Amino acid sequence: MNTGLPIILYLLALLVLLGDLFFGYDLGVSGGVTSMDDFLKDFFPKIYRRKQAHLHETDYCKYDNQLLTLFTSSLYFAGLVSTFGASYVTRQKGRRASILVGAVSFFLGGVINAAAVNISMLIIGRILLGAGIGFGNQAVPLYLSEMAPAKHRGAVNQLFQFTTCMGILVANLINYKTDKIHPWGWRLSLGLATVPATLMFFGGLALPETPNSLVEQGKLEEAKRVLIKVRGTPNVEAEFADLIEASDTARAIKHPFRNLLQRKNRPQLVLGALGIPAFQQLTGMNSILFYAPVMFQTLGFGSGASLISSVLTSGTLVLATLVSMAFVDRFGRRAFFLEAGTEMFCYMIAVAITLALKFGEGEKLPQAIGWFLVVIICLFVFAYGRSWGPLGWLVPSELFPLETRSAGQSMVVCVNMLFTALIAQCFLVSLCHLKYGIFLLFAGLILIMSSFIFFLLPETKRVPIEEVYLLWKDHWLWKRFVEDDDEKDRKKPTM
Repeated sequence: MNTGLPIILYLLALLVLLGDLFFGYDLGVSGGVTSMDDFLKDFFPKIYRRKQAHLHETDYCKYDNQLLTLFTSSLYFAGLVSTFGASYVTRQKGRRASILVGAVSFFLGGVINAAAVNISMLIIGRILLGAGIGFGNQAVPLYLSEMAPAKHRGAVNQLFQFTTCMGILVANLINYKTDKIHPWGWRLSLGLATVPATLMFFGGLALPETPNSLVEQGKLEEAKRVLIKVRGTPNVEAEFADLIEASDTARAIKHPFRNLLQRKNRPQLVLGALGIPAFQQLTGMNSILFYAPVMFQTLGFGSGASLISSVLTSGTLVLATLVSMAFVDRFGRRAFFLEAGTEMFCYMIAVAITLALKFGEGEKLPQAIGWFLVVIICLFVFAYGRSWGPLGWLVPSELFPLETRSAGQSMVVCVNMLFTALIAQCFLVSLCHLKYGIFLLFAGLILIMSSFIFFLLPETKRVPIEEVYLLWKDHWLWKRFVEDDDEKDRKKPTM
């Protein structure tokens, strides 16, 4: 056994993921900033006055303001649009190029946000941050999946989710400290986004391009050298031949997005490009990530207590990702999806029942009940963090063949960003109008998405990435699409 292989591989992944902290950092930082009094006084004085009037009371509508939620959601709408440009860059210029473009865009967004003097500057900064996320989320999962051998691919790819979770934890810790710096602490929180962006840029400069991308660009000798280096052995002839064959097939595809819509690619389209990235957001988890401080203040927690609760939930997310990294290649993707989905359903029901019985408008929430909700939410986060969180990125990156991989990953990011933005924009107004019913809605969606996985997703653990397509031929539903397409190809007249 070559023990040097994982070390080389993880060093490469570390260079990418040191900078990818920015995605998690921004997920965590915006919710804390929007709950800071100094930030609200400067940009949303009406919300600040409403907050002071209900400081120690429960009020579902305390933070209901569409412009405030636009501050969060504009980033994800921008990520949605930018992913199409990222697809072209990733396919034509390589994975490294998308990583570098994303880092530059994110750096500029962080600078503008930190210097903002009006809402327009805030939104422009968020749009630039969103463009950076669109490029980063397009390139990083692909980079990791293509660099990793099959037996390590699950753990390596989940480093993307791990550093995202670390970014969320770091953001909440920083928010807890900067909340005490008046009146410019929020500027420091937003401006520190430039640090992971800088790390990502210089990490990207140091990275080799993936063998898959180099083969796509016709650089065969360089591709083979990189493959030998990351595998730690010169015996790569079989894998290299598979890459060349997949590249030849991909090169024949002139319109990858159109090709993704073909019948033979229906499993990848339904599972990887649409279902999994959409359901990842419909768990309700991002509502907790975006608005944890705001939500806990809505439940009657003080500013300091709400930020501490956010630190607890983000720390739980980091721990859960480590568990997933350690065991996902042993137990498989389906087991984590289904077991954690059952837990998440139960926790959402528990939150809804607790709020329905104990959460009255204008009344102070008993401390014991408040901390019970924090524990339940942490358990929910722990279940999500070892299932839908990391696997929502890992599994789609495994499903697409090379000829549709960049287009497929673009759709993954696009659908992910669309539903992320919708959740960010709609959660606070939904909380105001549906009250505890919003958590029952999430519970119902979790039940649907768990059934989706149970019936439609085959196990992909330890299957070489260029052979995943073979799984469809043995699946009770997808084999109909694949076999029908193969039959049509056989009936075509030959020249």
